[in-house]
Amino acid sequence: MDEVLQLLLNGIMSGAVLALPAIGFTVIYAVLRFPNFSVASHTAVGAYAGYLANQAFALPAPLAAMVAFSAAGIVGVASDEATLRPLRRSGALVTAIGSVALTIALENVLRFGFGNELREFELPIARDWRMGALRIEPQQVENLLLAALAVAVLFAFLRFTRTGKAMRAVADNPTLADVKGIDPLRVARLVNFLGMGLAGFGGVLLGLDTGVDPLTGFRALLSIFAAAVVGGLGSIPGAVVGALAVGIAEELSLVWVAPTYRTAVGFVGILLILTLRPRGLLGERAY
Repeated sequence: MDEVLQLLLNGIMSGAVLALPAIGFTVIYAVLRFPNFSVASHTAVGAYAGYLANQAFALPAPLAAMVAFSAAGIVGVASDEATLRPLRRSGALVTAIGSVALTIALENVLRFGFGNELREFELPIARDWRMGALRIEPQQVENLLLAALAVAVLFAFLRFTRTGKAMRAVADNPTLADVKGIDPLRVARLVNFLGMGLAGFGGVLLGLDTGVDPLTGFRALLSIFAAAVVGGLGSIPGAVVGALAVGIAEELSLVWVAPTYRTAVGFVGILLILTLRPRGLLGERAY
């Protein structure tokens, strides 16, 4: 029982971190209507940006994550303008394939610039906290709080600001939003900045836990995609719920299977949801 409780706790922590790139993925899908798999490479871009900020300027994790958000967001807008925007008129499938190619290209740029070796953040050493038989790393708690803060700020932005309401309008009905005078190009750029920025923010949190290398985002891509599908593509609350569900399921699977096979949980989750509830747990409509 103690082992199950520990894995459940670890799953909540990892699911909270996974929620950020999953939200980025689903926000882009909701507005631009295609699955942008380059969220994986932008997660790695953010991880490296945060790592450089930590190493060069000794920035603590929260500030390094903000640097990562900005860097990944800027790269996300630039890469979309250069490669994916011209493809969008050809349809969602062509654009999704282009996003896979973009992911490979950006990962190789990172590999060329930084090499393949694993890099770790400079962090103060702290003992694990213990609650009976449970063990909690202070960095995990900080990651959880940073992820929760980022999600809260995003919800407030979408609900209370004029720009956030414009994004929601485009996601709900792009034709009506265009009639109302909302600039779809401006919204697309903002969505890419926010979506990829959140992926980069999540990349730093992943890097704080496991280290940084060019495949930091790629290794998490299946879990990110599974979280978005399980929660319901296009639903931000769904992405949070899906990320927690996938994180907990992956950790609890270690009771029965070897760690090598934990990524298969993402496949199982996708298959179950597509079979039983194609719109996802909180999805409101099928695209």
